[in-house]
Amino acid sequence: MRVTLLAAAAEPSCYSRLTNEWICGAYLVDRRGELVDATVEHVLITVSALVFAVVIAFPMALLARRYPRLEGGVLGLSTGLYTIPSLALFPLLVPFTGLSPSTVVLGLGLYALTILVRSMLEGLKAVPADVRESALGLGYGAGKLLWRIELPLALPVIMAGLRVATVSTVALTTIGTLVSFGGLGDLIRDGVETNFRAELLAAAVLCVVLAVLLDALLVLAQRAMTPWTRGVRA
Repeated sequence: MRVTLLAAAAEPSCYSRLTNEWICGAYLVDRRGELVDATVEHVLITVSALVFAVVIAFPMALLARRYPRLEGGVLGLSTGLYTIPSLALFPLLVPFTGLSPSTVVLGLGLYALTILVRSMLEGLKAVPADVRESALGLGYGAGKLLWRIELPLALPVIMAGLRVATVSTVALTTIGTLVSFGGLGDLIRDGVETNFRAELLAAAVLCVVLAVLLDALLVLAQRAMTPWTRGVRA
């Protein structure tokens, strides 16, 4: 995996420490498989961490909404987790998860709670009280009210939080290289340690592209799930 920069006669000139160019087409071709594998790992870890965070954040937001006295504690807990440095959090998880992608997924999922719990709670609290009362008057139970009335109305705020959490998680996934599961972060670390500019730039650019693509997908998903918002803007 580690790229050796020792110049060899058969290697492209941009592999040489003497030139060490930022843009090296030969590197993209020669290491294409390595780049693809790192990108796939990056996507899998990012998506898994977000799914884990959503599953945990949603009941926390409902709990804080149902019991206002717990709101401060729930928000404080989710925020407090974000203050734990990754250098400390990952080693704390290793005894339970081992040196595996699960360590990174759990750690990043806990970090994403800070954004997701707040956005879910704010979205649910923003649903007008008269809308809830009207739905209850029509015979909606608590579950039906939540899934058919409150969640759709809160979706724009929730999706805004999810977009921020997604972009943040794409960036934070690189720190998974601390336990050798950082996706593109592994290449960035290798590029820094070996001072190989082409590898460093390629991995960094792929991270940015990945964040933009995932954000665009979420925007499209939101537009598909909330067609009424397009009608309002028009």
